[in-house]
Amino acid sequence: MPREFMKILVVDDEQNYRDVLKMILTAKGYTVDTAGNGREALEHLEKESFDVVVSDLKMPELDGFGLLKEIRRLEYDTEVIILTAFGTIEKAVETMKAGAYTYVTKGNDPEELLIEIGKIGEMRRISRNNRLLREKMGGAYMMGSRNDRFNQMMKLAQRAAESDSNILILGESGSGKEVLASFIHGRSSRARENFMELNCQSISESILESELFGHEKGAFTGADKRRIGYFESAHGGTLFLDEIGGISLNLQSKLLRAIENKKIYRLGSSNQISVDFRLITATNRDLKSDMEAGLFRSDLFYRISTIVLEIPPLRERKEDIPLFIDYFVSKYASEMKKEQVSIDPDVREVLENYDYPGNIREMKNLIERLLVLSDRGEIRAEYLPMDLSSKMAERRGGAGSSDKGWSDHADGTKLDFAGSLKEYRSQAEKAYIEDLLQRYPNDMNQVAETLSISRRQLFNKMVEYGLK
Repeated sequence: MPREFMKILVVDDEQNYRDVLKMILTAKGYTVDTAGNGREALEHLEKESFDVVVSDLKMPELDGFGLLKEIRRLEYDTEVIILTAFGTIEKAVETMKAGAYTYVTKGNDPEELLIEIGKIGEMRRISRNNRLLREKMGGAYMMGSRNDRFNQMMKLAQRAAESDSNILILGESGSGKEVLASFIHGRSSRARENFMELNCQSISESILESELFGHEKGAFTGADKRRIGYFESAHGGTLFLDEIGGISLNLQSKLLRAIENKKIYRLGSSNQISVDFRLITATNRDLKSDMEAGLFRSDLFYRISTIVLEIPPLRERKEDIPLFIDYFVSKYASEMKKEQVSIDPDVREVLENYDYPGNIREMKNLIERLLVLSDRGEIRAEYLPMDLSSKMAERRGGAGSSDKGWSDHADGTKLDFAGSLKEYRSQAEKAYIEDLLQRYPNDMNQVAETLSISRRQLFNKMVEYGLK
């Protein structure tokens, strides 16, 4: 979950500690409210939701342990981190048993707290995106998108699903053509009938013909019994022929007749069989170039391409990559019974900026590999394949020092904590605005909205802090 969307409630009876912690977290990009004790915290939680509650253990009126029990009793969707002094570790462990996410020793370097909050953000990001995918896709992982071109294609696909028109799906290998075909079938009037899928490029021509049309016993050597083909099996439903560009001209002519007449002959038989099917085809080839080269029949092309849907490759829909990463992490973590899986931030950046020449199929396999190799619930750089490891090395080689301050921000600079509390607040505010400007370089409205101020107020702040 992006930091600007995470809301944190800091609960502590020491006002100075609350203020300092709020500034540290705000400088990191989080939205932060504070409360002086457990009672005040519950009043906040009644009015709005928070992703994380960071609470001191010892407080008057209602302490951290009591607050935790109330949060769990009321079933608030929030994680609780308990702050504890050195002498109360045993009590903190007890809060873990009661449902706290973790505890952090108070007074230590706040980096430990920031790391734990970051893990919660990662966990909730995966959960939120996975839920979004399920809502948008009805179970088909490729259907949730933030890409305008893809969404326009999907609108056309949904309209086409309502008809019986032949559909040609174009797209690179691994882009999800078969999933789109299944999606169309599932939203058609034929959804209760068979969805028969056959990859035309994966088998030889002689076997492909038998697979499509079926055969009688004795039709050829090895045909020891009657076999029903894909055309008959798809009767009443949908026939999906993947990689149709790979079939021979001879078989293309037979396929054309079957599509036009909706009648077939099993191999070795003269009996005509009527079949009722909806045809969807797909290819990663340029069929128009194949037509010009005499490799693909033009009459077959125009017969199968009443409606053409083209899936953009993953490298042209980069905004969807974080969504897919989270979906597959959640999917395989669930299958492997791994809880609270997190991704090293540098690894995530490499994964989000990779071009994925194998598209969604490549990403799916990569994430599965990373989950298999990961231990302690964290996906780290050493699990990456060689080509991505080199990108990680390049990234870290140019990243400068690995030292982390409390409030280092996007450009790698750190806040100077020397000086008055007022000066500290100013530096924290400047760092926060600077981070948002780098995160949304072309969207001043988004920056202002995140800060809950007007564009004019944002401009005045930028002038005040000398930000461009």
